[in-house]
Amino acid sequence: MNTTLNRYTRVVITGMGIVAPAARNVEEFLTSLRAGTSGILYWPEAAALGLSCQVAGTPKFEAASLDGLVPPPRRRTLSLSMEYAIVAALECWRDAGLPYDPEMRSAPDWDTGTSVGLAVGPIDVLTETVAPLVAQQQHRQMGSRIAERSMTSGTAAAVSGILGLGGPSTTISSACCSGTAAIHQGIQTLRQGRCQRMLVGGVEIQSLHIAAIFDSMRVLSRQFNDHPERASRPLSATAGGFVPAGGAGFLLLETIDSARRRDARIHAELAGSFENSGGQRADGTMTQGNSQGGVRCIRGALADAGVQPGEIDYVNGHLTATQGDLKEIQILSEALGRDLKDMPRLNATKSLIGHTLGAAGAIESIATILQLRDGFLHPSRNCEDLRQEFAELAPQIPTEPISFQFETALKTSLGFGDVNSCLLFHRYGESG
Repeated sequence: MNTTLNRYTRVVITGMGIVAPAARNVEEFLTSLRAGTSGILYWPEAAALGLSCQVAGTPKFEAASLDGLVPPPRRRTLSLSMEYAIVAALECWRDAGLPYDPEMRSAPDWDTGTSVGLAVGPIDVLTETVAPLVAQQQHRQMGSRIAERSMTSGTAAAVSGILGLGGPSTTISSACCSGTAAIHQGIQTLRQGRCQRMLVGGVEIQSLHIAAIFDSMRVLSRQFNDHPERASRPLSATAGGFVPAGGAGFLLLETIDSARRRDARIHAELAGSFENSGGQRADGTMTQGNSQGGVRCIRGALADAGVQPGEIDYVNGHLTATQGDLKEIQILSEALGRDLKDMPRLNATKSLIGHTLGAAGAIESIATILQLRDGFLHPSRNCEDLRQEFAELAPQIPTEPISFQFETALKTSLGFGDVNSCLLFHRYGESG
């Protein structure tokens, strides 16, 4: 096994799978992106609890989608995080043209590993099962499988177990960068020669408890509860916070040699990645990043891909509809050395689906790849009233779906804890 890092190893995306607001699969997600359909709905349970934010990006998820895919005994051991992840991971696996044994009797696939990002994890198991039973002194009723359902690492383990993956199985928790960081770890693992394929992504459930945490911080949208589709407003002068959401997204990363050997369909190329922390110094805090950390992360991804700033055609921003939007645009401008009027095209997938936290980087990477592959840009909803600071950026932000053929895309992620993660995607071409 070659463990020497080779940054010149080409890595491509051969599979995608998703559970997201407005979409049960990648085909539905593509349709919703092209139409600019909002997946944000009124959330009556949040209203009943008195949360200020009473809307959410509600994933189109049905437990029945696991029927015939997972043996019944294994089904009973799954948390909701695991269910989201398995549905998306299996779609990704099949999209890549790889065989799946639902009886789980096949030999391990030693050439494939997995990395899964979660920001919070299986909070539903802890709040709905563990805490009540412990409080009632009935902890012995939790059963012998409670540990694997309640561990954050259990989701990656479940995906590895369902597919029999014998490569590394790891969990990444880097706040809102978790999904993007898992993809970054995937490309690094392939470049080290430790695997030929990595199944990577992120997952976060729609949870009242998670929403309540952020509601208490007053960082959630609260002014558009009667108009859910208007609630997520990145870049808008009337933005009032992010919309909580749930979902899962997975990519199958593969070395170009492996993909070519099995004549796999290739969606795009992952040309570079980078992650860092701003150290919570200068203007950085636990909840607001150090600007120079963000600048360095973007430049690091460009350098890793061997791409010049002027070659970036499109940016899928982190853009949460908070005060962080202003800092993010300033970071992009400095990192790319481009004035606002000369910036690449830019949109905010969160305007359509809300903020899926640990899944955000993975789901938004899928949005980036679909736009890159198929030559279009989805609209950023609800930013017709741009912040005054972004006035010169207006021509670069589509508010309606547009056709747009481009070659190079940047995906940025910024998270609590002053962490950053960036990915650089190319339209796939045989040369190089």
